[in-house]
Amino acid sequence: MRDKRSKFVELAEARVNRAIKDIRLIGNLANRGAYAYEDDDMKKIFRALQKELDAAKARFSGDSGGKDNEFTLG
Repeated sequence: MRDKRSKFVELAEARVNRAIKDIRLIGNLANRGAYAYEDDDMKKIFRALQKELDAAKARFSGDSGGKDNEFTLG
């Protein structure tokens, strides 16, 4: 049982830290001096992120979740 726990901690820390880093990089896209985007683009990005967070949370509650979809703005 301890091996499963230590593996969970190891993977969770690495994956959550990687996700936090990537979310910060997404935040960098808000720089209108470097990028052109519409408010609708921003809404789509955060809707997709929230959907995936909700699906991940549901899986911890025993729900198998939906199928994987790749994000696109188009």
